[in-house]
Order: sequence, then structure tokens, then C-alpha cells
Amino acid sequence: MSSSIDLENADEEMEERGGIVGFLNRNRTLIVAVLTVAVFCIAAYAIYDLTNEVRYDDVVHALTTTKISSVLLALLFTGLSFASLIVYDQNALDYIGKKLPLPHVALTSFSAYAVGNTAGFGALSAGAIRYRAYARMGLSPDDITRVIAFVTLAFGLGLAAVGAIALLVIADEIGPLISVSGLWLRLVAGAILAALAFVVFAGRNGREIRLGPVAVRLPDSRTWSRQFLVTAFDIAASASVLYVLLPDTSIGWPGFFAIYAIAVGLGVLSHVPAGFGVFETIIIAWLGSSVNEDAVLSSLVLYRVIYNVIPLVIAIAAISLAELRRFVDHPAASSMRRVGGRLMPQLLSAFALLLGMMLIFSSVTPTPDQNLIVLSDYLPLPVVESAHFFSSLLGLTIVVAARGLGQRLDGAWWVSIFSAAFALLLSLLKAIAVVEAGLLAFFIFSLVVSRRLFNRPASLLSQTLTAGWLTAIAVICIGAVVVLFFVYRDVGYSNQLWWQFEFADEAPRGLRAALGISILSSAIAIFSLLRPAAKRLEPVTGDVVARAVEIVRRQGIADANLVRMGDKNIMFSEKGDAFIMYGKQGRSWIALFDPVGPRHALPDLIWRFVETARAAGCRSVFYQISPALLSYCADAGLRAFKLGELAVVNLSNFELKGGKWANLRQTASRAVRDGLEFAVIQPQDIAEVMDDLAHVSDTWLADHNAKEKGFSLGAFDPDYVRSQPVGILKKDGKIVAFANILMTETKEEGSVDLMRFSPDAPKGSMDFLFVQVLEYLKGEGFHRFNLGMAPLSGMSRRESAPVWDRVGGTVFEHGERFYNFKGLRAFKSKFHPEWQPRYLAVSGGVSPIIALMDATFLIGGGLKGVVRK
Repeated sequence: MSSSIDLENADEEMEERGGIVGFLNRNRTLIVAVLTVAVFCIAAYAIYDLTNEVRYDDVVHALTTTKISSVLLALLFTGLSFASLIVYDQNALDYIGKKLPLPHVALTSFSAYAVGNTAGFGALSAGAIRYRAYARMGLSPDDITRVIAFVTLAFGLGLAAVGAIALLVIADEIGPLISVSGLWLRLVAGAILAALAFVVFAGRNGREIRLGPVAVRLPDSRTWSRQFLVTAFDIAASASVLYVLLPDTSIGWPGFFAIYAIAVGLGVLSHVPAGFGVFETIIIAWLGSSVNEDAVLSSLVLYRVIYNVIPLVIAIAAISLAELRRFVDHPAASSMRRVGGRLMPQLLSAFALLLGMMLIFSSVTPTPDQNLIVLSDYLPLPVVESAHFFSSLLGLTIVVAARGLGQRLDGAWWVSIFSAAFALLLSLLKAIAVVEAGLLAFFIFSLVVSRRLFNRPASLLSQTLTAGWLTAIAVICIGAVVVLFFVYRDVGYSNQLWWQFEFADEAPRGLRAALGISILSSAIAIFSLLRPAAKRLEPVTGDVVARAVEIVRRQGIADANLVRMGDKNIMFSEKGDAFIMYGKQGRSWIALFDPVGPRHALPDLIWRFVETARAAGCRSVFYQISPALLSYCADAGLRAFKLGELAVVNLSNFELKGGKWANLRQTASRAVRDGLEFAVIQPQDIAEVMDDLAHVSDTWLADHNAKEKGFSLGAFDPDYVRSQPVGILKKDGKIVAFANILMTETKEEGSVDLMRFSPDAPKGSMDFLFVQVLEYLKGEGFHRFNLGMAPLSGMSRRESAPVWDRVGGTVFEHGERFYNFKGLRAFKSKFHPEWQPRYLAVSGGVSPIIALMDATFLIGGGLKGVVRK
């Protein structure tokens, strides 16, 4: 009874602890989301206030009178900027010593920045693009992490350097705006540059520096210098995109470059998607006195279209063309199609977000007078009013479906294509919006040609939007309201506006559309926040376990025999040829190891597990998974963290000969002299010695003051013990040690689970038992032996390693008083194994610490079980 109470209440016990720090950690995602919305609201108010003298018609006029030559120059500089962004990835690959085909790198980098610049959160959205593509190209998870870290830090440090230099140039102009002396600003800029110079000097020739127990190898001076030049060129090119779109101004390009660099930096720090609003506020504040504000606003709108929208459209068009060539099996497109198939869902997700924003914003802006005259001649007013209102709701629907597109849901595909088709029709009925209709048509075309990629059967209604998506929706809706107030700032508000229905009455239409999206977005947010309560899982039956055991017998994963314990829930694939075994701790559904079954069944099974856990109001966790599973987990929106390393012995090379085996050879010889005898008891004969095995197990538990574990470890259960062979050691005819041997019919892998010995067993008995089990399995024709995982072993300490790895490495080095980390690895190292990484994958937004604690409680039998061992 107490064990079940522990399982249900462990999370609550931990969450009650920690005071303010604990509260902040638990609610970090929500706090960041609220602060992001608050920053955007402040920026939106600032823009509205700064443009008090600007009118919507003036902005439209400035936009339509922009010179074609300026647009062409902006397109040229956009191309130069994205070309330099591709060099980021190439430099990162050179830095980690990897070579990949340049076309693949260019497509991946271009797509990553197209999504990152549009959706914001570049390290997350662009990082997901890189992970999908580079994993397909054969890079390891560690390599991909280092690439993402390199490009993120390269841009961040380069922007800091450029911004500091810019601050030196315009300190006297900025100082009065923030009531700070220009001298102090120059001192701050100088300090930043001095710190960056020190880092470059410390890392010359690729030197390592030590930060406590962590060794960091910095890029050499040549790499730093080359990357700084690339970053400076990138920022200069992107600044030039906006500069050539501005009308003639007294501000020269160097001064504008400084303003632009600071605006980009503050936009990134704000965490608002794509710096939307924050970037514009800074540009308007500085340029408003020297350039007409209506011209600045029109230039900013055109800048967003050229620098954000067009690259995204180009990336989608390129992959769509490759998909079209699939129908004629053109060999030239096969390579791009393989990479593009991994990128297309994310690209379409970002594009859907843009289209949704376009539909929402167009619903609160007036229709050109000439178009209204044409519509009034052919359509009745109710049709135009209805088209205007429902177009805004369809825009919000497409924004919500965008998340499902990124996760390759077939339901999201259907919602998007029908919404886009209906919105295309309404765009013509409400305003004869040809450009809007053209973009929607392109979106529908791209969805159709990439239909095969959206093959995950999942309901959109069973999902809950994450804090990031709710934040994006909030920013879009608040932005629409601000645009509405800006456009109709000269229209005096009255209650009668809501009931005015005339072709010329644009403000009432905008008000009704804004109300519609506000109500719908609020309903979506409430639906997402009111998630269903976690439900208790029903225990598995013997028939279900028997089905799983039949699958295990045909596979090569020895540890999958832990399903025989019957203490885990089981989820089968659609065809019943694969399964996931998992347990529930608090609000975590924790899957143990890789799914068991043929590889073709894994993607859908993983996705179904994640969706089912989410529908139950729980988070999904994968515990001790191999690198082969990480790309599937990334597609399902999970983040991976290294957990340790698995020791695997190649049995074809195992023999106690040579110098490196001297210690084990001496241990085996001493065990024989001590009178130890090894034997393997087959399952049908285990019942005869069950009492002796139980006695050894009980004395081992009592001697170690321990209790039985579960989940990833077996317990001494008679049915479990007699399901597989058992290796025993006898001394003077009495069993003093045993280990149950896990194996499958494929003979690919063998392992052991329970390892128990009596207090009177001679020293070195376990080493001798392992040696004998390995020799037995080798004689039976097995290929490898699984020695199990060494927790926190092999954690990266490189300069680009995540904080999780660095903390894990520190615990491994200095945490012996809590757990025998080094001792366990040292024991396994005696057998000279190959070390293979194992990972923990968790749902996005979930702390890996919480997931790992839940797994620990599940293994140990709750919080009390962990404390009591």
C-alpha cells in the first residue's frame, strides 16, 4: 500500500519543496511566456505612441511609391545575407571535423534560418530543422548539438561584438534617450570588447581552459576571426536590406548599421517571436526624427516581407519541386528529396503561421476603395461582411494548425488545406486580394505535393498547445488589435459602430473581426490550459505479457525480457508487431528502452505513445534509449539528454588471453582454487533449486540493507526467475551466487539482470560469475553481451556541451558519496566493452531533472523507496 502511495504522491512531495526558487523553476516556462507578452505589449504601445501623427493611408502611399530599384537591391542584400548564413553551418562542420555535401548543408542552413527568422526562438526552431536534416545525413546527436551550439554562439558573440562597436559610435546619441552619460556607454562597450578579446586570446591555437572540473576547448584565433567576419558581413547585409528601402535620410549607412545591430540584439533578448514589435520600436524611435514616420513604417513592412517571407517561400518552392520530380523518379532530385522531406513540415508550419497572421491582420485593415466599388456592383453586402469576418477566424485556425503541421499530423494537413481553400475564396469575396489569394494557392500546392509526409493519425482536439504557441497566438491577437487602433485612430468610438453594415464602413468590420479572433483565441487558450486530469493505468494481464514475450523472442534486445516481470504497461503498434513497455510516475509516462519490434513500426508507435500521454494530461519520457531513436523522438517534439553509456562486449573477441585480460584471468584462477563451480540451469529445472536461489537473494538484500527495485530492474519473483536460464556458482555443493541470463532466440545479445551472492561467497565471485556467463554465451553462438548502463558516464565536457552534460560530468567526478558512479564504470571496464551512449528524451518544456527524478522514483518504488534504498 505504501508503495502505491509513493508512486502517486512523489511528484507532489517534491513540488511542495523549494520555496521561491522551486516555484520559479517549476513555472519558468509560464513566467517567460508572460514576460514575453508583457514586453510585446510595451513595444506595441510605444509604436502606437511614436506614430501618433502617422495615418494608415500615408503608410500605404509610401509603400506603393517605393522604387523598384530599391526592392531589387533589398533582394540582392537578402541573398548575400543568407549566403553568409550558410557559411555559419559550414564553419561549424569544419570546427567539429565533419564533411557533408555542400548542397545539403546549404538547403538545411537556408531552411533553418528561414524558419528561425520567421518564427523566432532561433536556437529552438532552427535547431529542430538542423537536427532533422543532419541526423538524416549521419551526424551523431553530439555532433549536431555542437553544430547548433556553434552557430548560436557565433551569432550571439558576433552580434555582441558588432553591437559594442556600434555603441562606441553612437553612444552620444543613445545616452540622452536613456538618461545615461555617453562616456559610461562607451566604457560598457569597451568592457564587452575587452572580454571578447580576452576569450579570443585565451583560445588561440585551440587551447583548453578549465572552469572548475570542466575543460573547455575554445576555437582557435583563426576560427574566431573568420566567424566574426562572417557575422559582421551577415549583419551588414541584412541592415542594408532595410537601409535601401528607406527614403533619403541624413543618417549615413555606418550610423544606421549601428542602430540596426542594437535593434536586432534587443529583439533577440526580448524573446518575442522574431523580435516582432521590439525591433520596429527601436528603429522608429531613432529614425523618426530624420525620416518621415510613415515612410519608416512602410519600409519596415516591406523589409519583413523581403527578409522573412520570401526566403521561406523559396525554401518551400525548392522542396516542392523536388517532391514533384518524385512522380517521374528523377535521379537528380532524389538527394534533395531525402533531406527536404525532413524539413518540409517545419517550413510549412512556419509558412502557415505567416499566412494566419496575414489573414488576421488583413481583417482589421481597410479594403482599397476601388476594390470595394467593384464588389458592391456584384456582391450583396452580407456576403462581403461574412467573408471579412470568417476570413479572420480561418486565419486563427491556420495558426493553430501550424503546430500540427510541424508534427506531421494528418489532421493538421486536412484542417490546413480546407481552411486555406476556403480562405482563398473569401479573400476574393471580401477584398479581391490577389496577392493574399496567390500565397494561399501556393500554400495549398505545397501541401498537396508533400501529402505523403503528413502520415501521423492524431486528433488536433486531443492536443494541448504549449506555452510557446499560446504566446505566439497572444502576440498575433494583440498585434491585430494594435493595428486596428492605428488604422482607425481618427474614428471616434461609439456603441453604434458594432451594428453599422455599409460597404464604406470599414471600422465596424474591423471591430467585429477583432472581437471574433479574441473570443476564439481565448477559447483555444482555455481549452489548452484545462487539460484532463491524469488517469490511473490499468495493470497488464497475462495474455498481454505473453503477446509481448512472443515479440521479444524474435528480436535481438535481451533487456526487453524485463517485460516478463508484468510490472509495466504495454502499448502495441497498430499491427501488433511491436510494443513499448512503460510505467507511470506522477504525471510522467516513462517508456523503458527503445520500442521492441521491427524498425518500420517505430515512428508511429512513438508518436502514438506521446499523443496518448498528452491526452491523459501527462508528459512522455523515454528512458535509456539508443541514438537510433533520437531522430524519431525529435520528430515527436521531444528533447534528448545524455544519460550515460551502455557497456557491450563483443563475444567473438572475448577470450582470457593476452595482457589486458590478466586481472580477470587471475580472478578466475583464484575462484577455481577456492572451489567455486559454475553451472547453467535451464528454465525447466529451476524449480528444483528455487528455494536455494531465494535464500541467496534474501541474504543479499539483508546484507546490503536494500529492497527490491522495479521498472528497469527485475525483482526476485519465482515466475520471472524461471522464465530464462540461471547461471549459478556453487561452493562445497551449496549455491552461493546466481544471475538470471536474459536472451532471445536470435542469439544477437545476452545479458543478466538479477545478480545476487551470499555473504559467505569468496571474494571475486561476481567477476568469476560474469566471466563464466560470457564464455557460456559465446559457446552458445551469441554475438554480444550487454553489461548494462553506467549512469552519467561519458558526458561531454567540450566548449559546446549543454549545461546538462557539464553538470552530469561534475556529478560523475564528485558524487561518489551518493552513488558509485566511477566504481560501476570501473567494474564494467574490466571486460573491455564498447561504450554506447544512452539518452533520456522528454516532452518539450519538461525539465529533464523532473523526468529523471520520476524515473528514479519508479525504479526505487517511490520517494520513500529511494531513501530507504
